[in-house]
Amino acid sequence: MKLNRIVLKWGGSILLLFLIVLIPFGLIFHIIYSNLYYSDVEKEIDELSTRYANAMTTVEDSEILRMFVTLATFTNNEVYIVDHDGTIVMDSGITGIVTGEKINEKERAQLQNGDPIYKEFHFLPSTDRYLVSGKPIFNEASFQGGIFVMSSLDAIDHSISQVKRLTLFAGMIAFIIGAGFIFMLSRKISAPLLEMEKATRKISKGDLNTRVHVHSNDEIGQLAKAINDLALELDQYRSNRQEFFATISHELRTPITYLEGYANVLKHELYSSEEEKRQYLTIISDETKRLIHLINDLFDLAKAEEEQLAMDNQKVNIIQLISSVIVKVKLKAKEKQLQINETYPNEELLIEGDEKRLEQIFINLLDNAIQYTEKGKISILVEKQSNNTLKILISDSGIGIPKDEIQYIFDRFHRVEKSRSRDYGGTGLGLSIVKKLVELQNGIITVSSEFGKGTAFEIVFPLITQNSKRE
Repeated sequence: MKLNRIVLKWGGSILLLFLIVLIPFGLIFHIIYSNLYYSDVEKEIDELSTRYANAMTTVEDSEILRMFVTLATFTNNEVYIVDHDGTIVMDSGITGIVTGEKINEKERAQLQNGDPIYKEFHFLPSTDRYLVSGKPIFNEASFQGGIFVMSSLDAIDHSISQVKRLTLFAGMIAFIIGAGFIFMLSRKISAPLLEMEKATRKISKGDLNTRVHVHSNDEIGQLAKAINDLALELDQYRSNRQEFFATISHELRTPITYLEGYANVLKHELYSSEEEKRQYLTIISDETKRLIHLINDLFDLAKAEEEQLAMDNQKVNIIQLISSVIVKVKLKAKEKQLQINETYPNEELLIEGDEKRLEQIFINLLDNAIQYTEKGKISILVEKQSNNTLKILISDSGIGIPKDEIQYIFDRFHRVEKSRSRDYGGTGLGLSIVKKLVELQNGIITVSSEFGKGTAFEIVFPLITQNSKRE
């Protein structure tokens, strides 16, 4: 099984965090348990020494003393008893405690004053350590001596060590279980990321049909969707690019073929009359213009798509601009006996844009309307809308667009009537350029059409407000 770096990093980070929490918790638990255990032992021997001292009235009866020593043994504790002079008169056989010896004068005086004694004691040369609680013995007001109850610290340390070992063992088990769980969790969490990494490498090598499985709807799932969208867009881009090169090759080849063919005819004087010669020259001229038009359109579209098209934005009177465009196209409409109807509001409407580019938009749309309309009329409606925008509607009664073709109408080189493209002419780039120019001037363009009945293009631009005028 191959360990991936992201699994190790992710799992290691979580495991480190787990240790950061587990180790202090174990230390705190050990300290708290040790303190509680010591406190319990201290409390136990304190209560025993108090009970024994209160029950005794004399230290001269050896039978009574032996009884208390036996009782202490039953509780796993040790005792020794001293008289009023501080002499040890009875003990439970503790190494270092000798019957007949005296305790130090300070402790004897402390007992005589009625004060308890608490200490930790190590009896040399043995290694035994004890926790000691001593209480004075009084008979009414007369000091009789004292009793000392002792609990082995070695036994306490042994108990604490056992708990410590159990705690360490439990911690190790928890660590192993936690490490396994964290490792599996890290693999599960990182698996989609590793899948995305493999997918992106395939995509970068050109396998654009690669898709990532979307396992969730969280940020990782959204990233997977984004990669799938990217692959789809790249695939579409590649298809469009291939189609673009194929189309542009065809569009360039046609006029160049004409130019070459008729140029050779003229070069070798393969014509029968001057009229035929003029016809060939006219074809060469038309195809040259077509080629120049195509190159200019490609140049404009490329710059528009890269948003590098120079725009000279200023306040433009849209009604005045459309009126001037209509004057330019009216002759072409008249030749086809088409009527152009204009509807404008009775007020000045200003938008911000490049006057030359706006003129290019309307000339292109009106040329298309005239070109694809054989009879009837072309209507232009300009109206101000309530949301402070300007709507321009250019409609015709022409051949229309099939429903399944409308979504492609603004694509480069797309032609609805491919079979009649030679009759209608054009480069298939005009509407793509129009859309880009509209968007570059903060506008929106939409199209609606009914096949055989006509087409309508609607453009919406934001109006310049009165406040904007004053500024």
